[in-house]
Amino acid sequence: MAISRDKKQELVTELNELFANAKSTAVASYPGVTVAEMQELRKLAREENITIKVVKNRLVKVAMGNNANLKNADTTLLKGQLIYAFSSEDEVAPAQILAKFGKTNPSIELVAGFDSIGTLYNTAEVKALASLPTKDQLRGQVVSVIAAPLTQFLGVANGAQRGFAQVLSQRAESI
Repeated sequence: MAISRDKKQELVTELNELFANAKSTAVASYPGVTVAEMQELRKLAREENITIKVVKNRLVKVAMGNNANLKNADTTLLKGQLIYAFSSEDEVAPAQILAKFGKTNPSIELVAGFDSIGTLYNTAEVKALASLPTKDQLRGQVVSVIAAPLTQFLGVANGAQRGFAQVLSQRAESI
């Protein structure tokens, strides 16, 4: 069924806003994905504040042409049935959510990505982004690196006290 001109213009306006606010966009192909699986993907994406859109590639190209940063971006990878994931909060979250969902649904494969300044990421680069740790994981790693010297110092300090207590104990037993 054909989409009316007004609906197309509304979709392009919505895509303009998504591209303008997005820190990054990930694109994946989805042949053979059922409606139930797509709803599950949208649910997972909503939990991470990611917007999922399935629109015609031609409308995406029109919206990209309206964006100053994306109008010169290479769109040769935008072919076939594609899912577009937008995030205005996290640069790697769209690629991560699509890759994570792709592990349980192998019909979803990362194709490309865009950042807020118009850089196109090919399939290998988007997969590399998806394999990066999340912000929370990075924060945890930083905290553990900062806490490691203190933990080791406390272990050494406790070891000295424990050793002193053992010496006193053995001395008391020998008397």
